[in-house]
Amino acid sequence: MISVSGRHVTEIILSTAGLTRDFRDFRAVDDVSLNIHRGSMTGLIGPNGAGKSTIFNLLTGVLSPTAGQVFLNGVDVTGLAPDRLFSMGVARTFQIPRPFARMTVLENLMMVPLAQSGETILGPFLHRMRVRDEEARNRDRAMDVLDFTTLAPLADHPAGKISGGQMKLMELARVLMGDPSVILLDEPTAGVAPALTEVLIEKIEALNRDGKTFVIIEHNMDFVMRHCDPVIAMAEGRIVFEGTAANAQQDPTLLDAYLGVTMDA
Repeated sequence: MISVSGRHVTEIILSTAGLTRDFRDFRAVDDVSLNIHRGSMTGLIGPNGAGKSTIFNLLTGVLSPTAGQVFLNGVDVTGLAPDRLFSMGVARTFQIPRPFARMTVLENLMMVPLAQSGETILGPFLHRMRVRDEEARNRDRAMDVLDFTTLAPLADHPAGKISGGQMKLMELARVLMGDPSVILLDEPTAGVAPALTEVLIEKIEALNRDGKTFVIIEHNMDFVMRHCDPVIAMAEGRIVFEGTAANAQQDPTLLDAYLGVTMDA
C-alpha cells in the first residue's frame, strides 16, 4: 500500500510492461514498465527527448508500440485507437492546444461526446427529437464544465480568440466532457500566466481529490515537487527514477541533471 496526497491507494489503474517504441534506428522508449495507481497525481519529468511525449502517445493510442503492452484496469489495451481508449476513460491534453478556432468555446466542448445521433447522415432527418435531446444534454453538461473551469463567461467567444492560458483551461474542459478516470496532461502550465496557472492547478487538485487520476508531463519543477506524488524521471527512453517528490529532491542524479542544482563534491 502506498500513500498519495494523504490517501491510501493500492489499485493500479494504468500500467505498461516492457513498452518499447522505435522510429527506424532510434529507440524513443526503451523497455518501460510503470504502474499508475488510481487516484494518484504522477509527475513525469526529464529533459527534452527523454521519451515522455512518446509514452503519452503510446498510452493514448496515438502510437502503437514496437514491443510491450499497455493495461487499463488490468485489461490489455495495447494498440487500441484513441477514440476507443477515450470511451474507456483515458483522455489527454496537448502541450499546444488544438481548438476548433472558428467555433465557440461552448461548441468546442459540445463536439466531444462520441457517437452523437446528429453526426450520422440520416440522424437529423430520422431522429430529430433524439438529436435535440442529446444536444440539450450536451449543452447543459458543457455549461457545467465551463462553470467549473471558470470559462462560462467565454462560452460564446471564438475559441481561437481566447488567451493561451484560457486555451489550456479549455483543453482541460474538453477532456472533462468525457468524464475520464485517467487524465494525461502535457505541460499544462507552459506559457500560462501566473494567475491562470493558479486557477488551473486549483482545478486539477480539486479533480484529483474527487478521484481523478492524473499523469502530468511538466518542466515546471516547482509544480511537480509541490503537487505530484509519485515522480517518475526519464532519460534516453528509460525510467531513471521513481519515487516521492521528497526523495526526488534528494537524488544526486536528478538534482544535477533535471532539477538544476549542482551537488557539492
